[in-house]
Parts: sequence; structure tokens; C-alpha cells
Amino acid sequence: MDPVRNPFAPGAGSPPPELAGRDELRDAISVTLQRVRLMRPAKSKLMVGLRGVGKTVLLDRMREEAEAMGIQTLRIEAPEERSLPAILAPQLRQALLRLSRNDAAKDFAHRALRGLAGFAKALKVKYQDIEVGFDFDPEPGLADNGDLEHDLQALIEVTGLAAQKAGTALAMFIDELQYVDEDELAALITALHRAAQRRLPVVMVGAGLPQLRGRMGRAKSYAERLFDFPLIGPLPEAAARLAVAKPVQDEGASIDGEALDRIIEQTRCYPYFLQEWGKHTWDAATASPIKLTDVKLASITAVAALDESFFRVRFDRLTPLEKKYLRAMAELGQGPHRSGDIADQLDREVSSLGPTRSQLIAKGMIWSPSHGDTAFTVPLFDEFMHRIMPGDDWRSA
Repeated sequence: MDPVRNPFAPGAGSPPPELAGRDELRDAISVTLQRVRLMRPAKSKLMVGLRGVGKTVLLDRMREEAEAMGIQTLRIEAPEERSLPAILAPQLRQALLRLSRNDAAKDFAHRALRGLAGFAKALKVKYQDIEVGFDFDPEPGLADNGDLEHDLQALIEVTGLAAQKAGTALAMFIDELQYVDEDELAALITALHRAAQRRLPVVMVGAGLPQLRGRMGRAKSYAERLFDFPLIGPLPEAAARLAVAKPVQDEGASIDGEALDRIIEQTRCYPYFLQEWGKHTWDAATASPIKLTDVKLASITAVAALDESFFRVRFDRLTPLEKKYLRAMAELGQGPHRSGDIADQLDREVSSLGPTRSQLIAKGMIWSPSHGDTAFTVPLFDEFMHRIMPGDDWRSA
């Protein structure tokens, strides 16, 4: 098998050769975007799911499809150490400059750019990481009060008017939303709510870990009525098989049933792991059809690759106590697990582990499916913890 022709693409946000099993969601987002452009009511969409389910890939594909429909878009990823105004302002500027090329929207876009200048200057004191070019002088009284919730509402409103005049919509595609501070989420929710009330063509398509839904609800109590939260999980088995078999077939090769069964079993149908196993299986095979023995050999290198990249990069960010907490979870299995059961594994009181649990949630390592329950945000992480911290020495470390 020619390694140059290997079709699989494991990587953070790398588009797979076959985006299987997500057509229904893509169609739903397309309907939302078209309704918003026509100024019909439509809820923004926030995709939630574990690591490795393909949220980023979906977000980027949906943005491409939105742009193909003539919709103005912006795309940002929310890092842990930057403010929402800082990451939003430069992208909003670019969208407004594009809108300003439309004759019907030019004056409105220029006003929005003046609003953006006032927005950035007024909030620079609080959010010192804001860096954005100023194309116009600020307009006094427009988005320049220095209060994020008020100013972002005004800025999104005037931007929505520019998009309306251009006969299009503004779609904001935001990844890793769980890292945005709750007060900043509250301002964003308020701005989108106001745009919806005025039927302005502004919508958000976001993605984040499962705790995002709770964070949105805490930020604004009406968030669950303003957004849909489609759950992105592992692929249906038929779609997972297609995601592996079709790229192989497209390269003029084939994979036998037993080999495909083993890949499905090993990956639990998670899209990222399907790509990882597909890549290593292709490289391990010497000829078509790919056989079960190839998958068995590839599983060794696939697990090693995951341990050194996908899993290890997260593990290395943890404190010793956080590692012990996750190892205790792994001792109990896949989860979710009761907080009391985890504490029992560590011979600690539940209350004493509260700060550690909160830190792990903030780092995106665990989440709470229901009150008192704790689960990994990274699939197969329990197996990794057994490999990286084997035996019982971790208990006394």
C-alpha cells in the first residue's frame, strides 16, 4: 500500500476524506442560515460533544457551505487566555469591510466600523488584549460606553443592519465556546437576543464541550430558549464503516469485513479515532484487501500515536493531584461516576476534592452530566490513564 496515497487525515480539525453521518445536522444548519437571511425566526445552534467527535470539522464545513450561499461569515476559536472582545473584534472588522463593498450596505457598514472603533477604545481599559485596526473614527454614543453587554448589543445590532441592507446575513462560527468567561457569554447572548427580537440577520453556530450548555444557562437564564444544542456523539455504526471503507475504495483498494469490524470495535465509532486507525491500518497493510492482521498490527502504532499526542498533550497540563483524580476515575471504568465513589478511591472527603474537580472542568478534562456525576470529556481516556499510570503506585504518589 502506497503511503503517499494514504487517504486518512488524523489531526485537530483536519477534514476527513468522507464526512459521514452528519448530513441531517448540516441540513438543519443550512435551513437556519437561509431563514435568518430572510429575516425569519431561527435559533442559533451550539454543537456540544466530547473531544474527537468532529465538532471543529463540522463547524468549518458549515462555514464553507454558508459562504457558498452568499452569507457573510466570521470564524474564531476561543482560547483559554484571551477575552471574547479581543478575538471577536478583528474578525468583525473583516466582515464589515466586506459588507462595505456592497453599495446598498456601504453607509451602514461604515457606521458599524465607527461603532467598532468606539467599542475597542472604550473596552481597551478592561480588556487590554484587544488589538484591531481602526478604519474610521468612533461615532460618539455608538457602542462606546465601556460596558461589554451594552456595547456588544449595539455593535451587533448595527452590524446586522448592514447585513440586512446587503441582502445577506452574518453568521458567527465560534469554536471552543466553553472557554469564554460567563460574563462575556452573557453579553454575547444578550446581543444575539436583541438581534433576534429585531429580526436582524445575525446568527451564531458554535461548538464546545458538553459543559457549554450549563455555562450558557448560568450566563443567561433564557439561553436554552434562544439556542438549540445538538449533541454530537460517535457516528452510527453504518456511518463509521462508510467513513473507513469509502476512502479505501476511492484509492482502488478494499478492506475485508473482519478488519473493518475490529476498527469499529477499537474506535467505538469516534471520528478522530477512525481516522487514526485508518491511517495506521493503511500503512501497516502490504497489499489489498486490508486484513484483520493488518488492523491488529496497526492498533499498536495507533495507540502509541494517540498516547504521544492526543492524550499526552492533555495529561501534561495536569497537576499531580489532578492526575490522581483522573486515575481514580479510570479505576472505576468509563463513567460517568459519582463524586463520592471517586473520593473513596482516593480515601478523601468529597468536599476536599471540590477545587480539584472544578479545575479539571475548567481545563476541559471532565464534565458533569448530572448533579454529582463526573465523566471524561476525552473518549478512551480511562484506558490511557491505566497505561500512563499502571498498577497501584499512583495511590501513594
